[in-house]
Amino acid sequence: MSKMMRNAARVAVGLVLCAGPVAAETLTDALTMAYRNSGLIEQNRAVLRAADEDVAQAVALLRPVLNYTVGATWSEPNSGDDITGAATLSAGMLLYDFGRSQLNVDIQKETVLATRAALVDIENTVLLNTVTSYLAVRRSEAFVDLRQNNVRLLTEQLRATRDRFEVGEVTRTDVSLAEARLAAARSGLAAEQGGLAQAREQYKAVVGVYPGTLAPPPRSPAIPGTQEAARATARQKNPQILQIQHQVKAADLAVEQAARAKLPTLDASGKVSIDHNGDDSSSIGIELSGPIYRGGAIASGQRQAIAGRDQARALLYTNGLLVDQQVGDAYANLAVAVASIDASDRQVRAAQLALEGVREELQLGARTTLEVLDQEQEVLDAQTSRVSAEVDRYIAVYQVLDSMGLLTAEHLGLNVPIYDPAAYYNAVKDAPRHGVSPQGEKLDRVLRAIGQE
Repeated sequence: MSKMMRNAARVAVGLVLCAGPVAAETLTDALTMAYRNSGLIEQNRAVLRAADEDVAQAVALLRPVLNYTVGATWSEPNSGDDITGAATLSAGMLLYDFGRSQLNVDIQKETVLATRAALVDIENTVLLNTVTSYLAVRRSEAFVDLRQNNVRLLTEQLRATRDRFEVGEVTRTDVSLAEARLAAARSGLAAEQGGLAQAREQYKAVVGVYPGTLAPPPRSPAIPGTQEAARATARQKNPQILQIQHQVKAADLAVEQAARAKLPTLDASGKVSIDHNGDDSSSIGIELSGPIYRGGAIASGQRQAIAGRDQARALLYTNGLLVDQQVGDAYANLAVAVASIDASDRQVRAAQLALEGVREELQLGARTTLEVLDQEQEVLDAQTSRVSAEVDRYIAVYQVLDSMGLLTAEHLGLNVPIYDPAAYYNAVKDAPRHGVSPQGEKLDRVLRAIGQE
């Protein structure tokens, strides 16, 4: 039984790290599938495209507007029925509004950049969840394997105890203790099998498919050697910070736009009409208009814009502190996991040696069956801690990358087409119409590429 215990220990400690079968599904495979299949990523790509269209709509407000009207009127004069009709073509264009419309374009552009950063943050989250769910399945598989080995070991222990009871070496109490511990081990195995089923469901929710045979994770990606270096990178590249920085710029522009709300607007207009008799008329003119009194709405709008700017700036400050904390937490988790791995290795070795000693002493009558069972549980607990510590170390490395904003398909070098957030924007930023211009044809190609047409 000592040989069986040593074999179980080697399997348990090596399960997370040992080489897997050639056809096993790797972590890179899982990350690739998650990037391709994530509904959350696709949802936020659509949000970004909608923000791109806000730029196009803001640009359109600076262009001429053409409208047509066609109408017919029936009246009943004293001498009989009469029908009249007319067709009108009208045009209008903003000439000057002291830059308010252009400021609106700039605000929408900053909003697009903020939305792009939010998309990167979603990508970081999805890939971190993929790593976590992948390793959760690996951990649960290791726990199930440990419990199965434990059940086999305790079954053998119970058989030996019964044999010794038959010859009078132990009492019925020893047999009952072995039976109780085996029942508890079977209960623990059932619980771990349930945990594995839950881990598989979580994996499917993140990756899109159930896990097959999972290979051991590859070597951990490189991270900065110090928290200070990681924090410096996070301050520059964390998408949460970048998003709020663009929101602050948009809020500054909104304050300037609100300050110009009381200034006048200069518009040009023209109209051509023709009636049912063929008589035509035309007109052209310009109009200067502006507010005199709006019940305090303009001043309120200015104050609201200033409050929004202050909110965005405060959010940037607090988010910077939060990102610093995320970096610190990730490094703390990494340090704890590394220390736990070393301690667990020592614990496993010591527990195995103690178990072998207790078993030998049991043969000499110096130990009881309960003490042997307790020591077997110590070995199982030590092996379980070792597996968890290795998984925690690996997850902590990816948490560092996530906190820096580098947990992306591009940074990880995944073999997937990297989504270009600028492609759709460049196709629509000048507000083209479908197929009626080179820009419109480019937009059609982009829409077909992303599966919208």
